[in-house]
Amino acid sequence: MPVVAADFPDSVRAREAAARTRPALERDLADKHLRFGAPLYVRIFKREGELELWLRDGENAGKGKYVLFRTYPICRYSGTLGPKRREGDAQAPEGFYSVAPAQLNPSSNFHLAFNLGYPNAYDRIHGYTGSALMVHGNCVSIGCYAMGDAAIEQIYTLASAALRAGQNQFAVHVFPFRLSDAALAEQHGAPWFEFWRELKPAYAVFERTRVPPQIEVEGGRYQIRAHD
Repeated sequence: MPVVAADFPDSVRAREAAARTRPALERDLADKHLRFGAPLYVRIFKREGELELWLRDGENAGKGKYVLFRTYPICRYSGTLGPKRREGDAQAPEGFYSVAPAQLNPSSNFHLAFNLGYPNAYDRIHGYTGSALMVHGNCVSIGCYAMGDAAIEQIYTLASAALRAGQNQFAVHVFPFRLSDAALAEQHGAPWFEFWRELKPAYAVFERTRVPPQIEVEGGRYQIRAHD
């Protein structure tokens, strides 16, 4: 079903943020031969404290590899490496999430925000609990990823533009660190090593193809498949 304007939460704050950021964003996008409203994909790396924002190159729906537009420093996240497991543990999630229009929060207490969609299917199967896990502005966190107000204005504006232009939802893949073979091997014996091994194929597929992989949950495990 196509997304219509009424499906989008809106606020004066979000419109003002878009007005402030869009001219510079469009200039910087043009420098990389990208367009405002292109489908986007987000990767978060906890240990490195970075959020990567990728946009798809190509005008035709379903075609084109993704190009790194900008890497934003995460102002703050709470907890340690490893997934969130229960309400109140102040742990920021790891795993594979998706954001649809209804998850945008243009009236957040932390300037602008979007809800990651935790718990996802994997989290629910494993009995993990929690709610309102966000990527938001400001620089405080109790389980969220706080980006600061200036950064979230850009991120939110590009996310909203992509959804309004027809992307039904965008993926947010949250990794403990950049999951190279060497980096993962260094963590052998860590409490979450096997979980991180489940995440690694998604990291590897995107590194190889520059197209976000298809993620499913089967038998309580993530299953990652490259798109044809």
